[in-house]
Amino acid sequence: MCTVPVARRFCRESYNEPLALYETLKQRGMDLVTVTDHDSIDAVEPLRHFPDFFLSEEVTCTLPSGTELHVGVYDIRERDHVEFARRRSDLPAFVAYARENNVLCAVNHVFSALTGSRLHADFALFQDLFPALETLNGHIPAASNRAAETLCARWRKIPLGGSDSHTLAELGRAYTEAPAARGKQEFLDALKAGYVRPRGVSGGVFVLTRTVLTIAANVPKEHAWGFLLTPLMLAVPFVAAGASIRDCTFAAAWSRRLRPQSSGVYRLGPAAPVVPDTL
Repeated sequence: MCTVPVARRFCRESYNEPLALYETLKQRGMDLVTVTDHDSIDAVEPLRHFPDFFLSEEVTCTLPSGTELHVGVYDIRERDHVEFARRRSDLPAFVAYARENNVLCAVNHVFSALTGSRLHADFALFQDLFPALETLNGHIPAASNRAAETLCARWRKIPLGGSDSHTLAELGRAYTEAPAARGKQEFLDALKAGYVRPRGVSGGVFVLTRTVLTIAANVPKEHAWGFLLTPLMLAVPFVAAGASIRDCTFAAAWSRRLRPQSSGVYRLGPAAPVVPDTL
């Protein structure tokens, strides 16, 4: 269900059928397909028989600071989903499990305000624990993606791209490419070794507006009274513009605070009391 207050009672984050998603991505030129539903692996049942599909997930984690993080985990099994769910409030244990089971985990939309506020300690954990960062997200502004790309290069992490699409229209806007891979296993090996690169385009106000309107148009299919929400659609472009501005502001502020020092050590901003030796 949608995570927006009030809307979470009646609106889903996506109304796509897994087979329609798979077929759309193949038509748009994807060699391989994965699905990263929020805290769910329901897509595996109708797609598991395709040889070019592998299961992934976006897990909502709680950091030690109390803030929230979306973590991408790629090429997982059903039992991995269960174990990650058990550890979602213990990030060190979460990442340790991923390492022990050779599962790549990544910080998603690191410079987006989507998951709320950030603390200095959060970024210290991102650098210390995670091997990968999402640097090209197909729904957030280019400024946020550029900031993530810069940080990823500084920290020498694996850069990933993904559409983050909640509708069929935006599928494949951004993706991850392994130039030397010639099959699924070679792709997955390259992914975990870091021999990949993000491709595609960023999002912004127009993309977010179209996504929200498409999702809202599906509400009456489940709830007969949904048509009563139609007047609210007029506000969607303004809400989308506000979200994009917030993301750009968020990215600019944290990019400054995570600036490199002349010593070559990447330290947090002047107010940072958090374990500077590790950054």
